[in-house]
Amino acid sequence: MNTSLKTTPLHKWHLDANANMADFGGYDMPLWYDTGVKNEHLAVLQSAGIFDTSHMACISVEGKDAFSVLNFCFTRDLTSLVEGRCIYGAFLDEKGHCLDDAIVYKFGDTDFMVCVNAGMGGPVARHLNTHKKHWDAVIADLSGKIAKMDIQGINAARILSNVIQSSDKVFDRMPYFSFKGHFDPKNHGANVVKLNDSTPVLLSRSGYTGEFGFEIFLAPDAIVSLWQDVLAAGESYGINACGLGARDSLRAGACLPLSHQDIGHYKFMNHPWDFALPYTQDKSGFTKDFLGADALVSEDGDVFVFPFAGDSLRKVAAGEDTGVFDQNQEQIGHVLTCATDMGITWHDNKIVSIATPNLPDNIKIKGIACGFVMVSKPLEPGTPLTLKEGKRSIHVTIVQDIRPDRTARKKMSHFI
Repeated sequence: MNTSLKTTPLHKWHLDANANMADFGGYDMPLWYDTGVKNEHLAVLQSAGIFDTSHMACISVEGKDAFSVLNFCFTRDLTSLVEGRCIYGAFLDEKGHCLDDAIVYKFGDTDFMVCVNAGMGGPVARHLNTHKKHWDAVIADLSGKIAKMDIQGINAARILSNVIQSSDKVFDRMPYFSFKGHFDPKNHGANVVKLNDSTPVLLSRSGYTGEFGFEIFLAPDAIVSLWQDVLAAGESYGINACGLGARDSLRAGACLPLSHQDIGHYKFMNHPWDFALPYTQDKSGFTKDFLGADALVSEDGDVFVFPFAGDSLRKVAAGEDTGVFDQNQEQIGHVLTCATDMGITWHDNKIVSIATPNLPDNIKIKGIACGFVMVSKPLEPGTPLTLKEGKRSIHVTIVQDIRPDRTARKKMSHFI
């Protein structure tokens, strides 16, 4: 192990579990366990998987003008965000480039939390402090002070019901992108969530897989016990510990971006994540002024990002060395992400997944390469392309979406 790398509180557990470890965002993190990426990926689609996400960072934004600071610096319009709900968006610079994507949690009118990517707690906190102008707000980087793990998959609530107190009450009225509880024992909100040992947690119905599940924030000294308890409670369900390999393939299939790879180095628009911008209903403008908005509407340097699906498991490396070629064999861009979603296949000229209802018995779900390309011109769904990495090439198709029948947005009643 590189001794300069940071570790999460679960690091020893990963090593004892013989995880394949690697540097991710300055942290020594598990890529996969002995189960392998394919089985970890499928566990989430068919039952449940858990992920160590303590490498991610949190920032608190508190004070009289906390809302004003965030609403100016964040791409989403927070005006309608209510206590107990969270929202996905991004922080842009003056050029309209994405510093990082994030989820903002609202505890109260003067109390918010921001969850950002590994190593970004300091940079985003400094960004907010730089642009808070005359506003009265205290912005603090909580990196290392909060641990986090995710449980994703259709059995997530059933498994968690064995490790949290009053689970029926906790899961009642908990829609997608809502949360309950708090990791701070001094916080006595109306919806306290406690583990069986009375450890307080923030339980968020969100995740990075496209599937039903939760993100759990708690004190660092409590996460090893929770991790082990969840594995024990989920044993009969076939739960798997999952590494970053499965996290990447699941998020790619769910059409979700990886910060600093799929977003970051270009204007934050003309991509599949336009919902993260505060467009008016007719998309003729924005509902608010925000940092980077002026740059977004300028016509300088526009590029386009689209999701694609391959015709088989075969994939290519991501990066500028892997070219994107149109039907005239003209290079029009490069590959941002290329992963393999093991839970999907083509059937009757459309993508189906292992969760698609009423599939014929003879269908074999073998997996498909998928991801995102950055190109110099707009393309329509159905456009065929060739991705070339040296002598290796694969044929892909531009698609509107990738893995169908995802479960993240389904009502809680489907899962308890």
